Amino acid sequence: MLGNMPDTPTAESLETTRQVWSIPRAGSLARLTLNSEPLAPPAEREVQVEVTAVGVNFADVFACLGLYSATPTGRFTPGLECAGRVRCVGSGVVRWRPGDRVIVLTRFGGYATALNVHEETLWPTPEDWTDAQAAAYPVQALTAWYGLTSLGNARRGAVVLVQSAAGGVGLNALQALQTLGARAVAVVGSAAKREWLIGQYGLTAETVIVRSPRFAEDLDAALASLGAGGFDLVFDAVYGADFQPSFTRLAAEGRHVLFGAADFMSTGRRPNPFRLAWRYLRRPRLDPLAMISQNRGLLAFNLIWLWHEASRLPDAMRSTLALIPRPPHIGGRYAFEDAHAALAAIQSGRTVGKLVLEPQRASVARAE
Repeated sequence: MLGNMPDTPTAESLETTRQVWSIPRAGSLARLTLNSEPLAPPAEREVQVEVTAVGVNFADVFACLGLYSATPTGRFTPGLECAGRVRCVGSGVVRWRPGDRVIVLTRFGGYATALNVHEETLWPTPEDWTDAQAAAYPVQALTAWYGLTSLGNARRGAVVLVQSAAGGVGLNALQALQTLGARAVAVVGSAAKREWLIGQYGLTAETVIVRSPRFAEDLDAALASLGAGGFDLVFDAVYGADFQPSFTRLAAEGRHVLFGAADFMSTGRRPNPFRLAWRYLRRPRLDPLAMISQNRGLLAFNLIWLWHEASRLPDAMRSTLALIPRPPHIGGRYAFEDAHAALAAIQSGRTVGKLVLEPQRASVARAE
C-alpha cells in the first residue's frame, strides 16, 4: 500500500546477496546462467524489492538471442517486470514503506531475487491479486492498452483482428476490447487454443480462427459473420505470411498496429542465420502510394521506450488498469531456477496466457 509518512524508514542495512540470471553477451540462450552476487543498499530515491514472481516475455528470448533492438551490449540480466515486497528504501523515498506489495517495471534486470529500482517504476499490487498475477500484468497489459487505444483508436463497435490471441498480450487485448465494446476476431495457433478461447471469452466459432493455409478465406468468413466489410484495426505481434491477408482486409481508415515479429522466433538455443535471412528477404512489403489511395495505415511500436519516461508510468498504469481490470491468466508457473524451461516453453508457441518464475517455488516446472 502507498504511504505518505515523512518518517518512512531508509536503508541502513549492509549489502545483501541475491540470485540473478545473467548472460555475458547476447547470441545464445546457452550463455544464460544463474549466479550469486552482492546487492548494495538502495541509492537515493531507490527502493529495494524482494522479488516473489517474475514475468516471462517473448522479449526476454529475443534479447538473449540478440534479436531485440533494445538489448544491452555486454553482460545483462533479462526481465522487464516482476513483483514482490519492499525490503527497504533509499533516502528521499516517501511513497513506499517496507512490506508494501508492489509491481515492478524494469528496463532489463527483472530475473533476480532482489533488485533496486527507482521509486517511480513501482505500482501497488491490487489487494486481491496474487504476486504471480501482479508480475504477469504490466508489460503485456501496457502493450495492449497503448497499441489498441493510443495507436489503434479502438472504440465501441469497431471490428478488431487480434493475432496470437491466446498469448499474454492477446488475452489482455480481448479483455480491453470487451471493456470498450468492440468486436474481436481472434487468431490462434491450434484447435485447443480455439476451444479454450470460445469457452473463456464467449467468442463464436466463426470469430476464432486457427492459423492455416485457409487464413484469407477464414478472415472473410469472420467478417461476414459480423456483417463487416473490413477490419477497423489489426493488432499484430506475428508479422510474417499472415500480414498481407490481414492488411488488405482493413476498412477505409483502418489501422494495422504491429508490435512484434514472432514469425522470426528461433526454436533453438541460438538463432539460425540462414532461416532469419530467408524470412527477412521474404518479409511482407507495402507500397506507401497504395496506402494513400486505399486510406489504410500501418503503425508500429516497441513499448520499452516508455521505460525512459518514468514520470508517465503512473498515468499509463492507471489507464491500463481501468481498461483491463481483471488479473491476467497464468498459463505456467516455474521455479526461479527453471528459467530455461520457461523460455523454451515460450519458444514452443504452445503456451496460453502468461508464464512466471517464482523464487520460492520448488524446482518442478509445470504448465497450467
